[in-house]
Formats: sequence, structure tokens, C-alpha cells
Amino acid sequence: MGVNYSTRHCFAFISIFLLLAGVTTLIVWLVYRPSKPSFHVIGAAIYDVNTTSSYVVSTTMQFTLVAHNPNKRSAAYIDRLSAYISYREEVITAPAPLPPMFLEREGTVIMSPMLGGEPVPVSPNVPGGLVTDEAYGVVALRVVLLGRLRWKAGAFRSGHYGMFAKCDVLIGLKKGHVGEVPILGSPDCSVDV
Repeated sequence: MGVNYSTRHCFAFISIFLLLAGVTTLIVWLVYRPSKPSFHVIGAAIYDVNTTSSYVVSTTMQFTLVAHNPNKRSAAYIDRLSAYISYREEVITAPAPLPPMFLEREGTVIMSPMLGGEPVPVSPNVPGGLVTDEAYGVVALRVVLLGRLRWKAGAFRSGHYGMFAKCDVLIGLKKGHVGEVPILGSPDCSVDV
């Protein structure tokens, strides 16, 4: 009978402890409620678009992106960050590793990664599509950022979450142009965490 009584007390103690831990976690989450960072493309430069082969594309591009942390109470760390460019759902630059990023509370970071430079195998419709779009003067590209995100609020640190940001950008590009190109529209990025 004594064993059964102590077992019930132990079970009650553990249940109350877990309930209090859950309530505390919920309160901390409600107070700090981290939201995902936002990204915007504010500049673009094209240095090379080589479409001479039917199955390989070589490009060198630079996009200027603004990362913003909208949280008032928690900072954001993004590590294992990499970026690449895709055209018509196909990757046209190799993923480029980027340095880790720290976003203060309500902080902003500007980055301008240089992407490409190496030949990338593609399907036969990509080089032809790029040539056609260049002749028309408008090229639709997607800048993709991948990384691991975690939040820090005071002494609390979250676990790591996978982050995927995609920025659909329309650029004005004519064949033979090198350097900065106009961005058509206001490209905000969608971010999944």
C-alpha cells in the first residue's frame, strides 16, 4: 500500500511539473513570439550570360538583398547560408556559400553575393529561353537563399529551423549588356521556416 501511495505522488509531481513547464514555454513563446525575417531584392548586376552550349549555361550575377528582422524582442541567427539563381525552375548557378548572418532586434543587413562563374548543366530549353528573353529585354529569375535559422531572446535560444527564401525578380537585360540592370517591379521574397 505504501508503494502505491508513493507512486501516485511521484506521478502527480511529474504531471504538475510537466504542466508548469508547458505553461511556462507557452508564456515565453507568446511574449517573444519570433516571426520569420523578410528579404527584398534592391539591386542586380549581370556580368556574364554564356548560352553558347545547348546543355550548359555559365552566368555571373550579383544581387543586392536586404534582410530585416521584424522582431522587437528576439534576434535571429542564420547560418549554413547559401544562395543560387534559377531560371524557369532550373538552377543556373552553383550554390554559393555565404557567411553567417546575425540580425539584431528590428535590425537590417544588406548583402551582395556574387553568384555563378562556373558552367552548370541544364535542359536544352534553358539556353534558348535565355536568348529569347534577352532579345525581348526582360528576364525572369529567382534568387534562392537556404540556411538554418534560430532565434535568441534574452537567455532563451530556439532550436535550428530550416529557412528557404525565394525572390522572383524581373530584370531588364539586353544581349551584350554588362553591369547593373534595372529591376522591374518591387520584388519581395517569400520566406518559409
